[in-house]
Amino acid sequence: MTDVLKAKRDEHGHSLRGGALGLFDSVVMAVAGVAPGYSIAASTAVLYGAVALGGAASLLYCGVAMFGIVFAFNYLGRVEANAGASYSWVRRALHPALGYLSGWALVVSALIFMVAATVPVGGNLLGLFSTSAANNVGDVTIIGTIFFLLMVGAVAAGVNITVKVQILMSTLEIAILLLFVVLALVNGHHVTAFSWHWFSPSIFHGSTGFFGGALVAAFYYWGWDVTANLNEETKGAKKTPGLGGIIGIIFVFVLFEVFTIATNLVLTASQISNNSADVLAVLGQAVWHGTGGKIIVVAVVLSTIATLETTLIQVTRTLFSMGRDNTLPRALGTVHSHRKTPMVATGVVTILSLGLFVGSQYVGSISSILTDAISAIGLQIAIYYSLAGLAVVMLYRRQLFKSASNFVFMGLWPLLGAIFMVLMFIKTIPTLNATTLWVGLGAMALGLIPMTYYWATGNPYFTVPTKEDRHAVIEEMEELEMNL
Repeated sequence: MTDVLKAKRDEHGHSLRGGALGLFDSVVMAVAGVAPGYSIAASTAVLYGAVALGGAASLLYCGVAMFGIVFAFNYLGRVEANAGASYSWVRRALHPALGYLSGWALVVSALIFMVAATVPVGGNLLGLFSTSAANNVGDVTIIGTIFFLLMVGAVAAGVNITVKVQILMSTLEIAILLLFVVLALVNGHHVTAFSWHWFSPSIFHGSTGFFGGALVAAFYYWGWDVTANLNEETKGAKKTPGLGGIIGIIFVFVLFEVFTIATNLVLTASQISNNSADVLAVLGQAVWHGTGGKIIVVAVVLSTIATLETTLIQVTRTLFSMGRDNTLPRALGTVHSHRKTPMVATGVVTILSLGLFVGSQYVGSISSILTDAISAIGLQIAIYYSLAGLAVVMLYRRQLFKSASNFVFMGLWPLLGAIFMVLMFIKTIPTLNATTLWVGLGAMALGLIPMTYYWATGNPYFTVPTKEDRHAVIEEMEELEMNL
């Protein structure tokens, strides 16, 4: 990063609350960001529709690629702690325009996700008491809005409050999910016999199916990188967030695989496809009929609320970083004097998200909203994850051949992860409907407008870093190796 840009960031004293989070907090935030309960409930039917019984294989192969991106974030974070994460890192390693689009991809994917997450929280909660209420657009909108605003309040209250809420919700969510996955696996009423073929590449019948499943699987895993956006507020800002992301993604990788196997064993194809918005509710009744089976819906509600909170953190911190750099309106880079939270960014995101959520309730069914949103977000994820994978290779290119671990974890694995994301993006474009493409790519195209404006005004962010800036310097590598 150039000295000019650093000075520009520092002159207004815009800073978040440093050192508020530890490693355990980062792990909790990574798991909460992925939102295992919500991801399983919202995405299982979409994944099954794409690859049938091949869901476990999609999660396996996409998961292997995703670990490459996790390692990329880990090493990129060792160079610079910045709430914008890939927005700043990709700029330094590749080009300012790519860095800007990386940040923009996170912003628009998060805003779209607010709709995809707020829809089921209202429906699932009402479904505990009344099926008719769960299908009432007005009731779902009101309940979803209330819970969304509660999470806005938690985020605005400060990062310490946010993490305490996350620990409580995520602990209960994971306990419930583990209980039900055990019940599903030991349940004697399996409608389908287990098969190792579920993990085989041959189950996809071609690259179209393979990458179609991967696009949905990428959505499952998305969200762990909230730890990177919290790096300015974390103890050991250049090390702890990356480690928290690695531990968190390992945990959810195992959980997703086991739950997908359990779903294949217990539910029929019609049960999955006919209950796209509440697959876990059906699973709960299949393994524990009656009131007990409804407990799993509590996990979905908790998970959805938790991921709303972490997504709010990601988008507000990214907007804060962009506002601080004045690559978006400078007001977004201001923080509350006492709570040290980006209040203006939080307010803007709240208004935009509520508008999108309320409007979405009148443009299609819950099933179509979820399917289109998940696929659109998958495209945007592919953009900024692939750029991060390429960025770490460029940034550490002088260090890659100094050891086997450097070559694998700084170079080969992140590069393969980036290539996987690019291929997934290219291969799935022809298979997506017009709505998904307009939402996924149209939202990205909108980012060109502010980028062009702020670039034309001579903003220092768009000054191309020097050759020396575009690699990790010796001091950074020495610090990195001492901490490993």
